[in-house]
Amino acid sequence: MRTRLLSAALLFFSISVTAQSNRMTLQQCIDTALKNNIQVKQSGLQADAAGVNLKQAKYNLLPDLNGGFGYGLNQGRNVDPLTNNYINQQLSSSNVSLSSGIVLFNGMRLQNLIKQNSYTQGATQMDLQQSKDNLTLNVILNYLQVLSNEDVLEISKAQAAVTKKQVERMEILVKEGASANYLLADLKGQLANEQIAIINGGNALQQAKLSLCQLMNKEYNSELQLEKADANLQATAYANNPGEVYQSSLQNFALIKANNLKVKSAEKAIGVSRAGFFPRITLNGNLGSNYSSLAQSLTATNVTEVQTGSYVVIAGNQNPVLKQQQNYSSYKTGYGKQLNNNLGTYVGVSMQIPLFNAFQTKNNVKLANINYKNTQLESDNAKLQLRQNIEQAHLNMTASYEKYKVLTEQVLNFEESFRAAEVRFNNGVINSSEYLISKNNLDRTKISLAQAKYEYNFRTRVLDYYKGSK
Repeated sequence: MRTRLLSAALLFFSISVTAQSNRMTLQQCIDTALKNNIQVKQSGLQADAAGVNLKQAKYNLLPDLNGGFGYGLNQGRNVDPLTNNYINQQLSSSNVSLSSGIVLFNGMRLQNLIKQNSYTQGATQMDLQQSKDNLTLNVILNYLQVLSNEDVLEISKAQAAVTKKQVERMEILVKEGASANYLLADLKGQLANEQIAIINGGNALQQAKLSLCQLMNKEYNSELQLEKADANLQATAYANNPGEVYQSSLQNFALIKANNLKVKSAEKAIGVSRAGFFPRITLNGNLGSNYSSLAQSLTATNVTEVQTGSYVVIAGNQNPVLKQQQNYSSYKTGYGKQLNNNLGTYVGVSMQIPLFNAFQTKNNVKLANINYKNTQLESDNAKLQLRQNIEQAHLNMTASYEKYKVLTEQVLNFEESFRAAEVRFNNGVINSSEYLISKNNLDRTKISLAQAKYEYNFRTRVLDYYKGSK
């Protein structure tokens, strides 16, 4: 008994977990798509690279610091690096150095480069945001498409259920001889049409689920269930006109912000190119020393008397003149001691004046100006296309809203008409053709209303996207 209860509990828990994993909210779909989308990840990497370039542009203001070390062995006639005398013997030598330099002036190139990279980095951030917004809009539209197809499928099933009841009722009447067989054939043909509509509706629903799963970069899940409450479907007229939407988009639309920053970046690129006309002034410093294997150190030992070669005559005798001589012992000077003894420093200012470089700087400035003008045109064209897209989207939204209102009223009228037709048909007042015409009118209008409701919300979501609101 306990085993059965445990198995039942595990089965219930498994079904519950599976149902929860198959159910997703709109925000979960958006978050999953943003997490998995490759294009969004690539845009993020481009933004990261632009951030690194900005940091490097700032670091270029700092002085550099370089160390050097060399060691070599010479044979034959060479120059002693310590005495600068020619020698003809084996010599090993070494040198070490530490140098630094900082740019004092270069025509504001580094400062303009920082501003250029700052604008570029901001533009890549806006491109990343635009990529996310595009993906978010597509997820929302596909989410609504799934819900729309679900509603259409439910309506189709409800329509078939009504027809099936009439078929069952008509079969009984035919068996009892109370109705003609052709009336049953009409109803069965209608039921077959509605069953085909259910198959087509189910396929359309699965196609919409497939598209949504692909946007999220997830495996196709035919059991995917979406929260309808998250759709937040609107049934009222849209509040903004095309001009208001456009003005809002100029302030909030990521693509417009990105283009504005790209124009500023291109403008600063002109200043970077113009820096080539100005001299470059740098402050340089160096700390260095060297070593030679021939260097020797002397140590005083004893003092001896040696003849000077001169004589002093005393009493007719020549007496040699002596002098004291300090004697020394020699040994090779160590590597560390030589580096300390030979330490030297240098500090200086250098200037490079551009006189002629085959007109490269002049042409670079011209190219930068051309790129700036082209970037401006791209920005203007993006604004023009945005305004045109908003006007078209608003026109489509208005048309879908008017259609939605008309269909809402039409459904009410056809529902009333069908109720009367159904009563009359059941009482044998009208034939099956008249009944089916009334039913088809209602069925077709209900499906059109469901589609119009979602179509209107599609259109409003697009306008919200252009406004920069989610």
